Amino acid sequence: MVIDRFNYSFQMFFIGFALVTRSYVKMYGPPILKGIRELEKISLDIPEVSIMNTSILHEITRQISREGSPLQTIGWIAELAMTHFASSGVSLPADRRSSIISKSVETLGEYDFFFEWFRKPNQQQLNELIGRIDEGLAHLGCRYTITTK
Repeated sequence: MVIDRFNYSFQMFFIGFALVTRSYVKMYGPPILKGIRELEKISLDIPEVSIMNTSILHEITRQISREGSPLQTIGWIAELAMTHFASSGVSLPADRRSSIISKSVETLGEYDFFFEWFRKPNQQQLNELIGRIDEGLAHLGCRYTITTK
């Protein structure tokens, strides 16, 4: 039996991401885009997570259509992170450039944003995340739901 090494490596690469825990956020606004930007800022202070949202996913999808392979895009993600955060006026720390954006290229489904935990979070970490989100979105008037699975 002949195994296509590229397809096998690609499948194994993405299977590894299937076992992570994500906290999915659904925003109810307006202003949803401002809410997403606020969640991005919150993520910078939580080194245990990477993120994905509708805006970043759009950029990744566009890059994949140009490059033709998600594996090629992974090398480009650090550059995307710097550009994306800079467009919001946020300075991305050097140590987060390659880890802030989720490399799982997971679709968001019905959600607007997710925090992808590097390790399964405990209840205290989840409560802290919820507190930070509550505080960050309070001045915007956005409402949200969060689902961790």
